[in-house]
Amino acid sequence: MTVEVILKRKGTRVSTIGRDATVAAAAQRLNLDHIGALVVTDGAQVVGIISERDIIAGLARHGPLALEKRVEELMTWPIVTCTRRETIKEVMATMTRQRIRHLPVVEENALMGIVSIGDVVKYRLEELEMETGVLHDLMIARG
Repeated sequence: MTVEVILKRKGTRVSTIGRDATVAAAAQRLNLDHIGALVVTDGAQVVGIISERDIIAGLARHGPLALEKRVEELMTWPIVTCTRRETIKEVMATMTRQRIRHLPVVEENALMGIVSIGDVVKYRLEELEMETGVLHDLMIARG
């Protein structure tokens, strides 16, 4: 299965923020949208990602002044992305290897969606439940 399957279920809406916004504004958006990361844009171009982890690291380094900094000063870049055609296993491997929890879906420089580790785990659990059900039915049929 591919990332496209996840995007069809959850939708393609992505919360973004401009690179010149303050970190305080990013923290407010994360809280209001109940999400863990914002894709950072410059116009229509994806230039980075800022996550709760980036903000905490900024607070540890700069104290409360971190909230006054621009997003581009604390964001993660270069950004790791995937495409809709990548498999769930490939995405899981990328997230594990890169130690990231959010993966923007980008194709031809256009933001197509975002997948989180939660999306991937939810999909994988549903897949395992289906496989278990099929095996259970097979066992019953064989008597």
